[in-house]
Amino acid sequence: MSSKPKLKIKLKKIDAIIVVILLVIAGLVLVKAGYVAPLQKDISEPTPDDIEDIPPLPIPTPPESITMGYMRAVSPEDEGVHFNKINICREWWYFSAVFDESSDLNGWVVSISFNHMARSDLLGTSKPDLMVLTLHGPNGEEYGGMINKERGLGIIKQPTLKAKTPGVSVRFEDSWAEGESPEWHVHAEDNDIDKSHDIIIDLDYFAPFAPVWTVGERAFQKSKSNIASYMFTGCNITGTVQIDGKEYTVKGTGHHEHSWSPKIVTRGSINGWDWSHITLDNGWNLYYSNYYQTPQYISSLTSKVNPFGSLVITTDKGNSITVFNNINPEITKSDDELFPFVKMPTEININAVAGIEQPLLSTYNIELDIELSARNTCEKVWKFPTYVGMTVGMNTISGTISWIDDEGNHELELNGVGVIWSMRALL
Repeated sequence: MSSKPKLKIKLKKIDAIIVVILLVIAGLVLVKAGYVAPLQKDISEPTPDDIEDIPPLPIPTPPESITMGYMRAVSPEDEGVHFNKINICREWWYFSAVFDESSDLNGWVVSISFNHMARSDLLGTSKPDLMVLTLHGPNGEEYGGMINKERGLGIIKQPTLKAKTPGVSVRFEDSWAEGESPEWHVHAEDNDIDKSHDIIIDLDYFAPFAPVWTVGERAFQKSKSNIASYMFTGCNITGTVQIDGKEYTVKGTGHHEHSWSPKIVTRGSINGWDWSHITLDNGWNLYYSNYYQTPQYISSLTSKVNPFGSLVITTDKGNSITVFNNINPEITKSDDELFPFVKMPTEININAVAGIEQPLLSTYNIELDIELSARNTCEKVWKFPTYVGMTVGMNTISGTISWIDDEGNHELELNGVGVIWSMRALL
């Protein structure tokens, strides 16, 4: 039985190409007609893991101020004692810190200050050597305070506060600070400052960048100036805090300031001040100080022409700085009267712009509008015949900074926590 012959079809290469072309054309026709849907890319919402992998956009930074090199340098002689000169009557070494989330005391602040006051500053007390040691927590915790003690004449009685040169070398009883830029160690014991608690603090300060002179009458050899002040901001802080025998490890960001002034700057010419160092949530640091040249019982307004007022922002712990020379503070809330017509501020609104002597910075239309709020402070009042009051402690900041540059308009919210120190005098 014979089988049927098999049909063999052979396609030439040209035939195969024609078949492929026809299939492609047919497919396009079907897609255009809507019979076949094209393949779609996956456009599903990103998962939380995908979002975490996306790096955040960098925070825009405000324009910097032009600062001459000599305004960013200190010598060991600058850091040392000046009140041993006959024309210098007042000198302060100040250290503050805000402890961060890597600390056992997250969100706490500390203020330590060694103060050689003019005798007229605490008139009638015969105790012009002042020590400040305060420790405040975010939930109202409060330790320490301030105390002033006698200053002898050297032969009959040694002063309570002693200091040497070069470098920082200052002591008040069992508390002391030593070192030279960029490193210092601060040891503070409350002794009889806080009679209810025992406090011992040891902190190492490291300043990653140069300081800023906020007051100084000479371009060089500032240690020979009669009035001067410089500050290191954005310092790295490590150390320990002991409260009633329990030790806590701390880290954070700090501030160190050193200032001195002559006898011609009397208490009558400076009737009060507000001072603050803030660590902002975005990692920036802000420094503010303002002096009141008119007693409150005469006027509660702040002079708009104030050569001693300062407001400085640094976005990188002190390498780049923005200085505002036109500062307009307004006290919006105060405590009860310390003395007749004299109150301690609890809220201060500050509006600051570039001054007329800052023509380059002014081109950016930079403006700062912030509110300082004293949250938790300790108070010391010296009554008759001194009539001086001080508060030192924790404060918060909220507000905005805005400017215009080549990338457009910028407005950033500012929030943070820090320390505040206010003084008011009746006369």
